[in-house]
Amino acid sequence: MLTILGFAMIATFLVLIMMKKMSPIAALVLIPALFCVFVGQGSKLGEYVLEGVGNLAPTAAMLMFAIVYFGVMIDVGLFDPIVRGILRFCKADPLRIVVGTAVLAAIVSLDGDGSTTFMITVSAMYPLYKRLGMSLVVMTGVAATANGVMNTLPWGGPTARAATALKLDAADIFVPMIPALGVGLLFVFILAFVLGKRERKRLGYLSLDEVVQTDSEKETETVLVTAGGGGSESRKIVGGAGVDGTDALPADDDGFQGLDPNRDTLRPKLYWFNAGMTIVLLAAMIMELLPIPVLFLLGAALALTVNYPNMKEQRARIAAHADNVLNVSGMVFAAAVFTGVLTGTGMVEHMADWLVGAIPEGMGPHMGIVTGLLSLPLTYFMSNDGFYFGVLPVLAEAGAAHGVSSLEIARASLAGQALHMSSPLVPAVYVLVGMAKVEFGDHTKFTVKWAALTSLVVLGAGILFGIV
Repeated sequence: MLTILGFAMIATFLVLIMMKKMSPIAALVLIPALFCVFVGQGSKLGEYVLEGVGNLAPTAAMLMFAIVYFGVMIDVGLFDPIVRGILRFCKADPLRIVVGTAVLAAIVSLDGDGSTTFMITVSAMYPLYKRLGMSLVVMTGVAATANGVMNTLPWGGPTARAATALKLDAADIFVPMIPALGVGLLFVFILAFVLGKRERKRLGYLSLDEVVQTDSEKETETVLVTAGGGGSESRKIVGGAGVDGTDALPADDDGFQGLDPNRDTLRPKLYWFNAGMTIVLLAAMIMELLPIPVLFLLGAALALTVNYPNMKEQRARIAAHADNVLNVSGMVFAAAVFTGVLTGTGMVEHMADWLVGAIPEGMGPHMGIVTGLLSLPLTYFMSNDGFYFGVLPVLAEAGAAHGVSSLEIARASLAGQALHMSSPLVPAVYVLVGMAKVEFGDHTKFTVKWAALTSLVVLGAGILFGIV
C-alpha cells in the first residue's frame, strides 16, 4: 500500500504542477501532507516535516548566500568578460545562443555546484533570450541537462556518494566513465544545435548565408524577423553594429540590466580582488576546507563589505537579490515537507524495494544495465542520498550474486544524473527556473524527455565502450 501511495503522491504532484493547477510551493506542501493523513500517520506530520527541514536547512542556507554572493559578483562585473566572449560567438543568432547556453553551462559546471552554474548561465543568457523572443524553457532545459552530465564529476556529489556507499575509489568509478560522459555531453551540444535551429525557424531568423545587399547603402545587413501580435518586426544590423551581440538587440523590456556597461554597481578597480576571492572560494569548496554553506556565508559578507562599504549600498544589493533568495529558499523548505513525508512514512523505501524486487531473476548477469535504467526514475523521484545510500548497495549485492562487480554497478548508477538535475527534489533547479522566470511545470514538460534521452545515451555509450 505504501508503494502505491508513494507513486500516487509523486504522480499527483507532477500532474498538478504541469497542468498549472497548483504552484510548486503549494503542491510540495499540501500534497504530501494529505498523503501523510491517507497512510494513517497524520499525527507524525510535524515530526516528518521538521526532520526534512533539518536535513535541507544547510542546503537552503547555502543557496541563500550563494545567490547573494554571485549576485554581487554579477553586479560588480566579474563575469562580464566571459559573458561578452560568449555573446560575441552568439551574436543575434538563436542557434548560436542555444549552443552557447550549453557550452557556458558545461564550463561553469566544472565547479561542481549546480546553483552556481544556473546563476551564471541565466544571468548571461537571459537578456538575449528575452530580447529575441526566444523560448526560455529551451534555456532552462539545455542548461539543466548539460549540468546534469557534468554533475558526475568526483566533486559534484553522485560519484562521491557511490564511492562512499560501495567503499570504492571515486577515481576508479569516474575515470573509466569519461568516454561515455563525453558522448553524453556531445549529445547535449547536438541537442542544443537542433533546438537552436528550431528556434531559428520559429522566429523567422535569416542566417548569415542569407544576407541582403542593400541597393542604396551598399552595406551588409542581417535581418531578424520576429512574429508578434498581428504583424512582424524587422531588425537591421548595418556595418559593424552589434558585433558583440548586444548593440544589435532591441531594448530589454523586462527590467533586466544584463551587461549594461554603465550600471552604477560596477567595481572595475576591484576586479582582480573579486576574481581572486571567487577562485579561492571555489577551490575551498572543492577541497572541502569548510562546509559549503559556511563558505558562501563568509564569501557573501566579505563581498558586500569590500565592494559596497556604504550600508545603504549593501542594503540595496541585498534587496535587489531578495526576490530570488525568497523564492529559492521558500521552495527548498517546501521540498523539505515532500521529502520528509516520503522518507518518514517509509514510502520511498517501499518504492525502492518494489522496483528492485521486480527485477526478473534472469536479469541478474545484466545488473549493470538494470542499475543504469533504474537510475533514471529513482534519482528523479528520490534524492541522491536516498538512491546512493539506500538503493545502490542493494543493487550491488544483487549484482555480486551474479558476478557483476561493484565498480560496474557504481558506474552505471551515474547514467541518470542528466535527468536527476530537473527533479523537483533538487534545490538548484528552483534557482534555475526562478531566475529564468519559467514555471516549474513548463520546465518539467519540456526538459524531462530530452534529459531522459541524454541519460540513455550515456548508458548506451557505457555499454558500447564496455564500461557497463
